[in-house]
Amino acid sequence: MSVPYRCPNCRTNKSRFNLIRQVPQSVKMDPQSGEIVEEYTSGQLDPFHTPYRGPELKVQCAVCGLIEDEKTFVKFGEQSF
Repeated sequence: MSVPYRCPNCRTNKSRFNLIRQVPQSVKMDPQSGEIVEEYTSGQLDPFHTPYRGPELKVQCAVCGLIEDEKTFVKFGEQSF
């Protein structure tokens, strides 16, 4: 379902946005070199590795550059000024 957005920062933009899809990659890195030692799939995380729980989508206002969760733009788009 489509919902209207509005930028909570510049307050005028209702049509120009960049949608940023977040794709988490679970890895174990070498602390000295920073190289990836191991890459995990979602089903094989070790007990000390918490899975990503952040939003799948972030939105950037293409007018002022503000980046926030999609919920922020949706909530502001519901309000009428």
